[in-house]
Amino acid sequence: MPKSLFQKFKTSISGISLPEKFTFPFYYEPHELSQVAVLELQSYLETQTDFEHNFGLQKDQDGLVIGKMFGVLVCQNQKGELGYLWAFSGKLAEQNQLPYFVPTVYDMLHPSSFYKNEEAKINQLNRQIEQLEENSEYLMAKETLNQIFSEAENDIQRQKQHIKTQKLLRDQLRIDAQNTKTIEEFEAYNLQLSEQSKREAILLKKMTKYWNYKKAEVQQNLESIEAEINQLKEKRREMSGTLQQRLFAEYSFLNQSGKRKSIGEIFNDNPPAGAGECAAPKLLHYAFEHQLRPIAMAEFWWGQSPRSEVRKHKQFYPACKGKCEPILLGHMLDDIIMDENPFLENPAEGKTLEIIYEDDVMLAINKPAEFLSVPGKLVTDSVYERIKQMYPDATGPLVVHRLDMSTSGIMLLAKNEETYVQLQSQFIKRKVKKCYEALLDGVIEQNEGFIDLPLRVDLDDRPRQMVCYEYGKPAQTEWEKIAIENNKTRVHFYPITGRTHQLRVHASHPLGLNTSITGDDLYGTKSNRLHLHAKSITFEHPISKEVITLLVEADF
Repeated sequence: MPKSLFQKFKTSISGISLPEKFTFPFYYEPHELSQVAVLELQSYLETQTDFEHNFGLQKDQDGLVIGKMFGVLVCQNQKGELGYLWAFSGKLAEQNQLPYFVPTVYDMLHPSSFYKNEEAKINQLNRQIEQLEENSEYLMAKETLNQIFSEAENDIQRQKQHIKTQKLLRDQLRIDAQNTKTIEEFEAYNLQLSEQSKREAILLKKMTKYWNYKKAEVQQNLESIEAEINQLKEKRREMSGTLQQRLFAEYSFLNQSGKRKSIGEIFNDNPPAGAGECAAPKLLHYAFEHQLRPIAMAEFWWGQSPRSEVRKHKQFYPACKGKCEPILLGHMLDDIIMDENPFLENPAEGKTLEIIYEDDVMLAINKPAEFLSVPGKLVTDSVYERIKQMYPDATGPLVVHRLDMSTSGIMLLAKNEETYVQLQSQFIKRKVKKCYEALLDGVIEQNEGFIDLPLRVDLDDRPRQMVCYEYGKPAQTEWEKIAIENNKTRVHFYPITGRTHQLRVHASHPLGLNTSITGDDLYGTKSNRLHLHAKSITFEHPISKEVITLLVEADF
C-alpha cells in the first residue's frame, strides 16, 4: 500500500479518545479526530503545488470556478496505528487520481481501461455517422427532396384552387343557362360543363401521381444513405448499452466483510449520474481494500459556493442521500456499528402543542421546533396526528398550511372541510399575511430588502432545495432588520410565496442574504435549534369574516 495514502497525524492526538461508534454519514457532529484530520487536509490545500484548480478563493486565478467537496476517513491500520485517508468528490483538476488522495473506485479515465477502449470505438462510429450526415450527396438529396415537396405542394394547391374557382364559375353558368336555353340545350350544355369538371379532376390525379413519382425517385436515393446512417446509429446504441451494463457490473464496492456489490445491483441498473464518485464511497472502498478499520468520517466544502446550491467554505456537510445512501447504508456500512440514525427518532417526543386560539370551526397552535406538521416516512407523530387524537370528530385534512419540522410558531387548523377550503383559499390567493422572526449567523448591513430566487428540490440530496432559474418555482421574500445581537442579526421575514425551505435558502444563499439562520443544519451550522419562528399571522375568519391577527413571540 502506498505510504502516502494512509497518513499519520502530524498534530498530536494524545488525549483524544476513540469514538465508540462509526459516524452516521447523513447527520453528524464531526468527531475531534475527524476535525484534526480535516485541519491537516485544509492546511495542505492552502499550500499545495501538486495541482492547479480554481476553487474561486483567489481573485486573480484563471479558469472556471469549481468548489469541491472533500472527505477524510480516520482509520486504524493492522498495527493499531491511527491515521487518515483523504478523498475528493468527482474529479479534481480534471483528474481522477492525485497525490495523497485515494483513487476513484473505477477509473474510467485510465487510458488502458475497457471504458476508454470501448469509448474510442463508439467515438469512431460517431465520426462515421457525422461524415455520412455531412456528405455532399446526402445533403444535396435532402435539399432536392425538400424542394420537390415544396414545388409539389404549391403545384397541387394551385390546381385545387383552380378547380374550386372553375366550379363556382360553372355553377353560375348553369344558373344563367337555365334562363336562356331550352331544356335540350341546357342538358347538352350541362353535360359539357360536367366533362370539363371531370378533366380538371383527372388532371389533379395525374399531377399528384407525377409528384409522388418524383418524390419516390429522390427518396430512394436518400434512403440508401440514411439506411447506412441508421445502421451505424443502431450499432452505436447497442455498443453504448453493452458498455453501460459492463460498467454497472464492474464498478463495484467492497464492504468490511470483503463482499463486493456493483453499482448496477445497488441501483437496479439505473444509477444517478456520478453515483460512486463522492468522497465517502471512495474512502471506505480504499480502507476495506487495504485492511484499514474505519473509525470516523467527515466531509467539508472547499471553495466558492455554486450558484444553485448553498455551500460554505470549510463547512462540514453530510453525505448526499440520492447518490450515497443506497451505496453506504445498502452495502458498504454493513456490519459496522454506527451512531444512531436520528431520522428514526421522534423529535416531538415529550413536546406539547400550545393552543393559542380556538372556536367552533378552527384553532391555531404554537408548534414547537423539531415537530413534524404532518406524518413523515419514518416518524408519524406530528401536528396532524396529535390534533386528530384531540378532536376525533373533526373532518377534512385539518392542517391548513405547514411549517418545516425545525421551524416553530403559529399554525392554523380547521375542524371541518368547509373551513379548511375557505382558509386554504386565502393562502392560495396570498391574502394571508405572515411574519417570521429569525436570528442570522452574522451581521447584515442593509436594513431591508426583497429576495427573488426560484427554488426546486435537489434531486440527489432531498430535502435540500436549490436555486434554479430554469425549473424552479417562484419564491419571493421581503425582509427587514430588527437588531444586531452579539454579531448576529435579528430579522423579520415576510414571505410572499411559501416554498419548502424558502426562508432558509433565501437567508443563506450568496444571492440572498448570504448569512444562514442560526442552527440551520442543512444550509448553515447546527446548534441547539433552528432559530426561525412563525411569529404572527393575519387572516379573515371563514365564518365571521373578521380580520384576525395572532402573535406569539419567539423564545430565542
